[in-house]
Amino acid sequence: MPPVRVNVQPALLDWALARSRVSAAAAEERFPQFSGWRSGNVQPTLKQLESFARSTHTPVGFFFLPVPPQESVPIPDFRTVGDAGVSSPSADLLDTIYICQQRQDWYRDHARALGDPPLAFVGSMAPFTEVTAAAATIRESIGIDHEQRRRARTWEEALTVFLDQADDLGVLVMKSGVVFNNTHRKLDPDEFRGFAMADTLAPVVFINGADSKSAQMFTLAHELVHLWIGQTALSDASITNGFDTGNAIERWCNQVAAELLVPLWAVRDTYDAQADRFSEMQRLARRFKVSTLVILRRMYDAGGMSRDDFWEAFAAERARLREIAPAGGGGDFHRTESVRVSPRFARALVVSTLEGNTLYRDAFRMLSIRKASTLEEFGRRIGVPI
Repeated sequence: MPPVRVNVQPALLDWALARSRVSAAAAEERFPQFSGWRSGNVQPTLKQLESFARSTHTPVGFFFLPVPPQESVPIPDFRTVGDAGVSSPSADLLDTIYICQQRQDWYRDHARALGDPPLAFVGSMAPFTEVTAAAATIRESIGIDHEQRRRARTWEEALTVFLDQADDLGVLVMKSGVVFNNTHRKLDPDEFRGFAMADTLAPVVFINGADSKSAQMFTLAHELVHLWIGQTALSDASITNGFDTGNAIERWCNQVAAELLVPLWAVRDTYDAQADRFSEMQRLARRFKVSTLVILRRMYDAGGMSRDDFWEAFAAERARLREIAPAGGGGDFHRTESVRVSPRFARALVVSTLEGNTLYRDAFRMLSIRKASTLEEFGRRIGVPI
């Protein structure tokens, strides 16, 4: 019996490549008849189509549609390029949001079943509150200590402390540089750096772990501001535009995040305007454990340079940073996995599963693992009594 062939519209093949960020050349290398599929001269077999769907992270049912579907980000999208919204989300971004939504739904039900009280800080602040006052409120609630961060030996150590402080407050902070646990699906910081999903029982912040540690610090601060105003958003947490994003809410969140991490009074107390600018920028970045771009902006805000000097220095530093690739992930699976899914969420899910309140199948899906033995070992490593 001849193989079953599927009449796929060529536009669907191009759409699948675009959403998966796979090039036509890469598809051609893996599927030698791909150019024939695109021209319509050859039809793929069902088996070939299923393989192509897996390679592009596309549900196979989409290939039976007459035209490509119009996919949109399932949460409010505040990212901008100039003054225009960013369109055509990648499969990596969509899958990351979907799994975070599933985890949030599970934890909300879990917290409700336990009778946990709502978290008062979520939605407690009005947008456009005076920046210094807004940052002071968040700083006091989280317990940020700038001297403690200065004493941290590395950006990683300072970021870990910040993550733990947010977790202690009740935020489910999920940080990963890949989709699920698939190291072949690395997240692109140029597409997104993070997002917040506001909820009074299960507030979520996701941080793109493929970004630099200093950028992750700023992303976490920015997304926490979104939680304080009770707003779910895929954010423009980048400072590569000097904070001048086209969205007013995002500009304000960036300003509060900068003041939270690098208070203007502290910059004025420590900034040496007579020192070499590059060396001073590097020194202050090490002191506050933030990006040099954030420091440049705060130096400008403190009156340490003119607007023209700022933009010239900012452009030069941005170009320099683009040549420096952030360090990759790795390390112990069980340690990094708890950070990927949030330590608070991980502990609750493992306990619930071992107690029989959550199906192993559901736990496997939300933790991206496949075996009960792996789940149990993961539980032991994060301190769950087994």
